[in-house]
Amino acid sequence: MLRLIGLVVSIGLADSMNPSTIAPALYLATGERPRSDLIQFTLGVFAVYLLGGAAIALGPGQVLLSLVPHPGRTARYVVELVAGVVMLIAAGVLWRDREKLAHRELPAPRADGKSSALLGVTITAVELPTAFPYFAAIAAIVGSGFDPVRQLILLLLYNVCFVLPLIVIIGTITFAGDQAERILATTQDLLQKHWPALLAGLALFAGAFVTLLGITGLASGGHGSVASLSRRFRRIFHH
Repeated sequence: MLRLIGLVVSIGLADSMNPSTIAPALYLATGERPRSDLIQFTLGVFAVYLLGGAAIALGPGQVLLSLVPHPGRTARYVVELVAGVVMLIAAGVLWRDREKLAHRELPAPRADGKSSALLGVTITAVELPTAFPYFAAIAAIVGSGFDPVRQLILLLLYNVCFVLPLIVIIGTITFAGDQAERILATTQDLLQKHWPALLAGLALFAGAFVTLLGITGLASGGHGSVASLSRRFRRIFHH
């Protein structure tokens, strides 16, 4: 359980540096009701991401899990390894395209009368189908073989990590007083210039950590573990 918590937290923190959510939050922080708008926006993002992940994990995820009702440690380690490799590939793509991505304007809310909560819901619903780090974490959670309650707890933990930057912005508005505007303006400027490199670095760290978990798990799983896993999958596909 502890190694899966480490996996979920590391991927969740890397995924949290998402300009699609942080940039609108920084924009809302300059409005007439910054704290209220930010809280509503954060709740909207959190609700959609959590419900979307739960729907995947407890729907299609459970169907796949039923094919291997008692996944062994080797299967879990393989899932961890794949999740880590996905993160490393994402880090490489972000680093390769960092200069081009840095010249793109960060997303900002449109003044179309939407509430902050609805804005968070809309942005997250659009982003969810391409949330590959989240999918990697969900695959590891489902592959763990844990019961649905513990899977939901892990998804909840992931989503708390995902909205942590938004919570930090709310905290800055609440406690920084007159310095809040300067701090957030500086943050927005740094994010505009360096978010691809920052996100690539976090993805690299998370990917390396998760990959290491998978490799060390496989290395300690016994000489016959990989062969046993292969035989299990062959039986599944033959049926």
